Amino acid sequence: MAPRAHKLESLKKKNDNLPERKSQWSRDKLLLQIFALVSFVKVLLVPTYHSTDFEVHRNWLAITHSLPINQWYTNSKSEWTLDYPPLFAWFEWLLSQFGKLVDPEMLKVDNLNYASRGTILFQRATVMFSDLALVYGVREVGKVYSTSFNNFAVFSFLTLCNIGLLMVDHIHFQYNGFLLGILLIAIAEVSKPDQRNIIIGAGAFAVLLNLKHLYLYVAPAFIVWLLKWYCLRSGNFFLRLIHLGGIVFVVLAVSFGPFVTQFPQVLARLFPFKRGLTHAYWAPNAWALYIGGDKVLSALWKRLGWLSMTKTATMTGGLVQEDKLSVLPTPTPLVTFIATVLAILPALISLFRKKQYSLKPSDFLSCLVLCGLGSFIFGWHVHEKAILTAIIPLCALATADILNARVFMILSATGHTSILPLLFPQNLTILKITMLLTYTAASCVCLPKLHKHSLLQLHEWLYIAALPLVTLYETLIHKMVFGEGLPFLPLAMTSIYCGIGVMYSWLLYYHNYLSDQIKETTTMAKKKR
Repeated sequence: MAPRAHKLESLKKKNDNLPERKSQWSRDKLLLQIFALVSFVKVLLVPTYHSTDFEVHRNWLAITHSLPINQWYTNSKSEWTLDYPPLFAWFEWLLSQFGKLVDPEMLKVDNLNYASRGTILFQRATVMFSDLALVYGVREVGKVYSTSFNNFAVFSFLTLCNIGLLMVDHIHFQYNGFLLGILLIAIAEVSKPDQRNIIIGAGAFAVLLNLKHLYLYVAPAFIVWLLKWYCLRSGNFFLRLIHLGGIVFVVLAVSFGPFVTQFPQVLARLFPFKRGLTHAYWAPNAWALYIGGDKVLSALWKRLGWLSMTKTATMTGGLVQEDKLSVLPTPTPLVTFIATVLAILPALISLFRKKQYSLKPSDFLSCLVLCGLGSFIFGWHVHEKAILTAIIPLCALATADILNARVFMILSATGHTSILPLLFPQNLTILKITMLLTYTAASCVCLPKLHKHSLLQLHEWLYIAALPLVTLYETLIHKMVFGEGLPFLPLAMTSIYCGIGVMYSWLLYYHNYLSDQIKETTTMAKKKR
């Protein structure tokens, strides 16, 4: 090609890419605007109540900064021992290098429950800063799953302004936005067709597992997807499988290598099965409904004289411990594991059986949401905050599809309501109800307008409309009626009512997912004829 012709060709390609670059800049500009808006809200929340998790992470800062590595997972001076994987311990160590410039006293292991103004500001700031991972994750997921600017705008707003993250991270105090950001990055990269991106995504997910091991719940979706999307798409199955295995091995070696001598102690910290079936406040899942049923039966059995003695406050004492039910069989960790596997297996099988030519990224993301929901509903000692692992990824699909939007509206309203009891101080009642109503209203306005279609049926609207009343009962009405009596009743009612919504969302989503797969298979079979 002549130099002049080559120059013209290069100029043409450059001009062809201008609209795409302009579109991406518009998206990035919107992201920065939303991030600035929500960061302003986060700053306003700095002086609010913070939970014991604030002291948990302060203690981890002190442990990783002040003690040698061989004591990180053996130190028990505080009851809030280090129980996250090693990469998160290194993350705390990194933060501590900046923390010593703010207030060195926060980094002393003996300073239990230390919460100076500098410490509060520093720890709050670290959560806000680490949320940049969530911003980048939204950006990358938007490239794959948001087909229009409007879709991306709604997805970005509903994700970055998610009230669950605001409540859990910026009031209660944790780093879920940072972790979910890495999850979104991994989802985005493995959803792309390019081999290099898939490798990066697999590495990102391996890093995530070594930051917080509870993301193992969605690992089966990643495994099946990577086998189909990466390993089976060429004639180099074993070579590509070795590539993936090598990535996982390298990340594990870097993460756990320095703690080989403490390995049994690390595992004991990561998987504390002695904590019991449910958390102190029941997550709204199948076990909340199961324990609720046991409570009703035990009262009935006692009235009929079939139960001579019943243990008071069984699984309702607000304690983290092993306990037994009064009437129904008490589930064991093995039972919950089997139930979880059975819950996610149909989604995994359906994804694996998809034909290569019909395989698309939304199949993977739907399977991941079902894995997240299945493990939340049937897992052992699940925290109510884990519902965000399903809500955040589902948000990307909700902007692209009517059925996904319908499930998202129900699940997000239900899941966020179930998180509200974490903010138990009375002076937060108005704030948390306002946040719930604002976000739910935004979802109920944005998504139907985006899809130009009514999304919910009458009984679903009625269910969602009652959710604020559940919170009002939990925070105000119960004490007005019962005083200090039946202290766990409002929490149990919240868990059970929200548990119904979570189960309904899961069953509805499964029905939609499997129905789509059956329709697609039938259509393909007809075409072949």
